[in-house]
Amino acid sequence: MNKTRLSLIAASVILACNTAMAGEHGHGAAHWTYSGETGPEHWGDINPTCSAGVQQSPINIDAKSALEAGLDTIKFNYKSSPLTIVNNGHTIQANYAPGSSITVKGKTYELLQFHFHAPSEHTIDAKAHDMEVHLVHKAADGDLAVVGVMLDQGQANATLAPIWKDMPHEVATKEINGATINAADLLPKNPEKYYHYMGSLTTPGCNEVVNWYVMKSGISVAQDQVKGFVDTVGTNARPVQPLNRRFVLTHE
Repeated sequence: MNKTRLSLIAASVILACNTAMAGEHGHGAAHWTYSGETGPEHWGDINPTCSAGVQQSPINIDAKSALEAGLDTIKFNYKSSPLTIVNNGHTIQANYAPGSSITVKGKTYELLQFHFHAPSEHTIDAKAHDMEVHLVHKAADGDLAVVGVMLDQGQANATLAPIWKDMPHEVATKEINGATINAADLLPKNPEKYYHYMGSLTTPGCNEVVNWYVMKSGISVAQDQVKGFVDTVGTNARPVQPLNRRFVLTHE
């Protein structure tokens, strides 16, 4: 093998590694938005799975069509975490310290972060809610599990207050000294009641690798809290996607 060919191979390997690292950390990835020429209807130009996939998220959940299938109760093991807030240009996210998890069917998924969408991405019986929080978990084998909780306008949500108070208003990461948060406070009173289906990430690359657990009931959020979020990052909900040949399961 001549030196020129070796040099080309080496350059290709370095480029591939750099591209993967850039995508993983959100830098250097193709630009996308929630409207206009880089909005959801054009995401397939960025990542083909976004338009060609058959297990895309979010979806509309038809409650009457959901099937009883002997699902397990989700075991939540959430602990307090130091508060680190990220504005990544698309949402407000709280990164979570190691040690919190859920267990489903004997498999444990560690909580990595939670973030918000306004309005909700999932709809239930064609109804969108004011906001939705996604609690993102990852198992040791790389499988993802996301718990979705709806937020409806009502009383102010005390759990959100420290996040809203200090969230960056431009792309940045902010560690809040002395502040902690517990994701358990974002769960509804009856988290044993949920819908489950197999789906995808709701942003590019739309990878179809997510076990979705959407809570049947939600939590409250004040009108000014919704406004504060939208004023900071804008509306950020992908439209619902076709269910195709999937089934939505239910657990009471």
